[in-house]
Amino acid sequence: MSKVILINPFEVPPGREEEALAFWDEVAAYMRRQPGFVSTRLHRALMPGARFGLVNVAEWESAGDFARATNAPDFQEMVAPYMESFPHYPALYEVVRS
Repeated sequence: MSKVILINPFEVPPGREEEALAFWDEVAAYMRRQPGFVSTRLHRALMPGARFGLVNVAEWESAGDFARATNAPDFQEMVAPYMESFPHYPALYEVVRS
């Protein structure tokens, strides 16, 4: 099976980018320790007023690996305080053209 790509855009309220970056750093450190994690990169919008100020793109060995990491109770506890602060829309994708 080929690897899967997580694309997760975040809405970042004005003036809260540093807090969002700290949140991403914490989650990224956790994910790097999970089985099946391959890589992650965080992108910042260049256009002022973009709906999604930050977009995370990560690669995982499989959808199952990603699901196990995100469904773990310690992960859920870590992200709970941020769920409303930074609305995000994660989805897994597969490459169909290159």
